[in-house]
Amino acid sequence: MPPVLTARPTVPASRRPLPSRGPGVPRQVRGSLRHAAPALLGYVAVRLVGLFVLARWSHLKGHGVWPVLASSWDSHWYLGIADHGYTHESGDPAGTPPRSLAFFPLYPFLVKAVAAVTPGSRASVGLVIAVVCSLAAAWGVFAVGDRLHGRRAGVVLAVLWGALPVGVVQWMGYTESLFTALAAWALYAVLGGRWAWAAGLCVAAGLTRPTGVAVAAAVAAAALPAARRGDRGALAAAAAAPLGWLGYVGWVAWREGRADGYFAVQRVWGNEWDGGAVTRRELRDHLVYNKDPQFFLAVVSVVLVVSAGLYLLCLADRQPAALLVFTGVLLLVVLGSGGVYFPRARFLVPAFPLLLPIAVAVSRARRPVAALTLAAAALSSAWLGGHMLLVWPGPP
Repeated sequence: MPPVLTARPTVPASRRPLPSRGPGVPRQVRGSLRHAAPALLGYVAVRLVGLFVLARWSHLKGHGVWPVLASSWDSHWYLGIADHGYTHESGDPAGTPPRSLAFFPLYPFLVKAVAAVTPGSRASVGLVIAVVCSLAAAWGVFAVGDRLHGRRAGVVLAVLWGALPVGVVQWMGYTESLFTALAAWALYAVLGGRWAWAAGLCVAAGLTRPTGVAVAAAVAAAALPAARRGDRGALAAAAAAPLGWLGYVGWVAWREGRADGYFAVQRVWGNEWDGGAVTRRELRDHLVYNKDPQFFLAVVSVVLVVSAGLYLLCLADRQPAALLVFTGVLLLVVLGSGGVYFPRARFLVPAFPLLLPIAVAVSRARRPVAALTLAAAALSSAWLGGHMLLVWPGPP
């Protein structure tokens, strides 16, 4: 008997082709936006609940919300790159490449470019860009869910993405929202066979985060079968997909005068591939052996285990190859890397296809059950976000 989750509506609204050039484009975009409005409103509601809880919690602890969201931790690095490029910082070990080279260039470039023509600080511009990108990401997440399982599932998927345990980073000066927006719309373009859009978005994703390689693999995996059938656009997309990622990694190699330049930078941060040895050790420590684990690290561990389980459900549900490759490569990178452990739940924020089995199940539940489930997810995300930023002593 086929898996229940494979049932799909006959003609979801998002199955229509992407808007073509012409005078009707604004009307089509407005229609698509109206169709996605419930998802965007639900997403914004979830994030506003999180922001309210964070603001109240910060007030009680005597902290300001703005520095935490706009200029702390990785945000500080991106703002530094926007200010003075890839230069050595005072804390860089002697004789090593600048640690800032670990951060891909698209987001700080956007911050610098937009700040040059708008009022306000670069920190405020960076935060606004992240929030705007989060809306584009929620729209793209909805579009993928709508195309595969219908509008209601798409709405639930977007809300669940906003209610992730570390969803607070979507409204911080980080790259998760920008990357998710590019990845989601690239995957949507792949599902519709729009290879030029998919390739362009994939190149941009490859300039945003190291895990852009997952988007490139997804686009290539979907494009190559079409290319074998004679689709030249698909062949061009497969060839172009990794160019953003390869371009930045190649530039770092050229700048540092060594082929492994980017990976040398990652080793300065303590990150390198170990086949999952660190992940297995940390999971055992925080979920089995340690009788009093740090709460946030236990949450990260649970997120990793649940994500792996959800991927098995996605395989059983026979999701489109592009989605399976994207989340599979993302999981492989996150689980197989050594080095720092605490940000790994954040690294999986773009892996929204993992939420599809839950979204479909919730969308088919009775409305009171679905509403209670989403409300519980939103409140849990709000509390966990506050704990991560105000109680946990390290970066998110």
